[in-house]
Amino acid sequence: MSKKKLAVFASGRGSHLTNLFHAIEQGDIDAEISLVVSDVEGNGAALFAEAKDIPLLLVSAKSASSAIARNQCILEALTFHAIDWVLCLGYLKKVGTKIVEQYAGKMINIHPSLLPKFGGRGMYGLNVHQAVIDAGESISGATVHYVNEEYDEGAIIAQAEVDVPSGATPADLAALVLKAEHALLITTLKRLINHHD
Repeated sequence: MSKKKLAVFASGRGSHLTNLFHAIEQGDIDAEISLVVSDVEGNGAALFAEAKDIPLLLVSAKSASSAIARNQCILEALTFHAIDWVLCLGYLKKVGTKIVEQYAGKMINIHPSLLPKFGGRGMYGLNVHQAVIDAGESISGATVHYVNEEYDEGAIIAQAEVDVPSGATPADLAALVLKAEHALLITTLKRLINHHD
């Protein structure tokens, strides 16, 4: 059986991409990263893709005049590279309806809270962790879920809890949750990809 081809959508540092790449190298996941899609030129994810010779699609505002054009460009790239699974790992643009429909059940996102709490528009990065602290939560964590047309509302696949330390700053909590995200992503992908029909 051929390896599953993954597309990673990322807008930031690329820590999830790096983590995933090394897990695949170690044989933990029977797949290959066949495409990286980013909307930020020169970010960590884009630089990592270039360094590892992974095909990279940049879809910044400069390269696509509208969301429709951007998503059509992405869909064509996914088709060209025969992508099996789409992984949204810190990607901040809303993914187009056609992509969501084509990859229904094969498109996942990782989110730095215990959804359905602290999800939705504007809930990303330190915004999430600030909201968790402001709400006085004692437990936060990470969620892997399927992507649908609404921000962070797709069916939940797996979660991991993290204690919120007393006096933690958003940056402190972000670091703790990121470790949980990394572990959760790999264990979830092992289950989904290694054993999927």
